[in-house]
Amino acid sequence: MKLTRRQFTIGTLIAAGTAGMPVFAKAQGKKTIAVLFDGLYSPFWVAGLDALKQDLTKRGYEMVQAISDKDDNRQFEQVRAMLARKVDGIIIVQTDSNAVIPAIKAANDAKVPMVHFNRPPAKTDAFSVAVVADNRKITNATVEHMVKVAREQGGKYKAAILIGNLGDPNAIGRRDGFFDVVDKNKDIIDVVARIPTEWNADVAFAGLTNAFQANPDINFLFTSSDFLFPQIVQVMKTRNKFHQIGQKDHVIFGGFDGDATAYELLKDKYLDADGVQDLFKEAELAVNAIVDLQGGKTVERVLLDPGFAIHQANMAEVRDRMWGYSIYKQKNG
Repeated sequence: MKLTRRQFTIGTLIAAGTAGMPVFAKAQGKKTIAVLFDGLYSPFWVAGLDALKQDLTKRGYEMVQAISDKDDNRQFEQVRAMLARKVDGIIIVQTDSNAVIPAIKAANDAKVPMVHFNRPPAKTDAFSVAVVADNRKITNATVEHMVKVAREQGGKYKAAILIGNLGDPNAIGRRDGFFDVVDKNKDIIDVVARIPTEWNADVAFAGLTNAFQANPDINFLFTSSDFLFPQIVQVMKTRNKFHQIGQKDHVIFGGFDGDATAYELLKDKYLDADGVQDLFKEAELAVNAIVDLQGGKTVERVLLDPGFAIHQANMAEVRDRMWGYSIYKQKNG
């Protein structure tokens, strides 16, 4: 049987199964869980940390946290410090999928379960669990809606995509999900700009500015993360490209994450579609995995969040599942 690229990507993550899984069970008592993030550089990660904190507090667990500021060596030292402290589990967001492997091995040696939150490691014999959004599938659904809008409007489209840091498997899944769809619609869509961002707002701003200068007729735009919306909107306004849906010069516009800015842009009819990660579900899955491993249960290496695409046609129906809508409501009543 021939595997699709998406099946291969998911299969690669799952391939090692649970073979060789260390035994993590410990004595009962109050648990201490370390939560190690590489940064809080977008609303998604801030909300993710808060969701984990709420879940752990609700269960009566103690949470200790550390931020590595995208420094792999610092994060490895943080892992070692938490293991020396004898924490009962580690939930981690690493910067690089390969650089985290020594940390996984150290946790295995200490018989402390490790769960990767929203960002899987590279393939390794060392055991850990990754809770991940199905980035490719969610992006497929988002871009398919954008293409549907394009076909309904008619005409030809010049497309641009802002691509994340390709050391992050999430960025790869979103990039591939975009091209899965646009490559099937080359009769109306020509991708004229592939803009690397390295998950850096300044890099994204400069790259998009250059893209519009080189291709002023870009009218189909997708960003691999909503946290770049402020910079994107600024560039679009400067180029007279920021217009509401239905207006003559509206750029078909899509994003990924599901943050509060995405909801506001949808509500105000500037954004056509957004891929949403079910952040609260991912937090629950991550903590459940730690608890189950400590209880001696078998846990799959990859736990998928299927997510969904929100757009103008289904916004009222699905917005309550959008983590950014919850934040928007808190701020705006």
